[in-house]
Amino acid sequence: MSKVWVLGAGQLGAMLRHAGTPLGVDVRPVDASHDIAVLSELAENDIVTPEIESWEQSETTDKLAAHSQFINREVFPVIADRLSQKQALDDIGVATAPWMLVTAETSEKDIVNKLGGNVLLKRRRGGYDGRGQHWLKTPSAEIPSDFRGESIAEQGIQFTDEVSVIGVRSCSGKTRFYPLSQNHHVNGILKATIGGGEKFKHLQSTAEEMLNKVLVHFDYVGVMAMECFVIKDESNEQKLLVNELAPRVHNSGHWTQAGTSISQFESHVRAIADLPLGNPSYYGMTVMINLVGTEFDQDWLAIEGAMLYWYQKEVRVGRKLGHINLLNPKPESLNAIAETLPSDAGVFDWLNEQLGYS
Repeated sequence: MSKVWVLGAGQLGAMLRHAGTPLGVDVRPVDASHDIAVLSELAENDIVTPEIESWEQSETTDKLAAHSQFINREVFPVIADRLSQKQALDDIGVATAPWMLVTAETSEKDIVNKLGGNVLLKRRRGGYDGRGQHWLKTPSAEIPSDFRGESIAEQGIQFTDEVSVIGVRSCSGKTRFYPLSQNHHVNGILKATIGGGEKFKHLQSTAEEMLNKVLVHFDYVGVMAMECFVIKDESNEQKLLVNELAPRVHNSGHWTQAGTSISQFESHVRAIADLPLGNPSYYGMTVMINLVGTEFDQDWLAIEGAMLYWYQKEVRVGRKLGHINLLNPKPESLNAIAETLPSDAGVFDWLNEQLGYS
């Protein structure tokens, strides 16, 4: 069987490697800093997939990126650039927040006239976990010079909730979708996800239709995540607006490791290796809690039902260092985790409220 090379060797690459093992697929994450000798076994019929939309350039990554079996090669530059991503969504009629390109000549008045007085600037490339963004919220707010010609402006959306859907498409065009997840962000960083809850089940078919349009448009193979805002229209009906697309396995889909029989990581490996997708069984509502900027705590291992994934990274403020999944979580398990993460008390208040434990 062909080897799968992952362009990038972070936690997503590690989890893809783990998912490939029971399938008999040799998944090999490769960091940009690795010597090119690491690719000595790269074969013509091997498969290449990235763990992120853009990557550090090196001799090693250049060789992988140029490989003939680099899946979705043409898709990544389109989605990695927020301008072309927005244009693609508009072209296929998938709803997204009103936006405009910020050029060197764009004035603050131009933005206010088109988008109103509450606007988020987003750098066209890079930026995640709240980075690469700048709010224009006051009449006197100015466009930072380094955002001119390098960003889009997006209307600030009055949303009630944030959700995401994970979909996978095979080489032959078959698709599978996971239940919607409800997400909680703090300062742009995903702190917790409730996967497969009942609250937004009525929006599942809408989310699938929207994401399917994207998958078909790009003739995409593998897992893609679609993050959305939940808004209310004039008739008080709930609607979805796409926030961003991620052409890869995604943090908001980590819950599938505990809540389904085939995780998003296994689905991605199956799809790009042209193996049967299968039909993931849904085990039940699952909570995923990101461990951000915190030291390892072995007490997590003693919490009933806790499934820990630790990334073995250097601890830094704001850095995702691991996550915990809880299938059909008990209040006492959530409380036990909360005691180890006192700075994230608000996250657990949100979880308890959404789960009806408060």
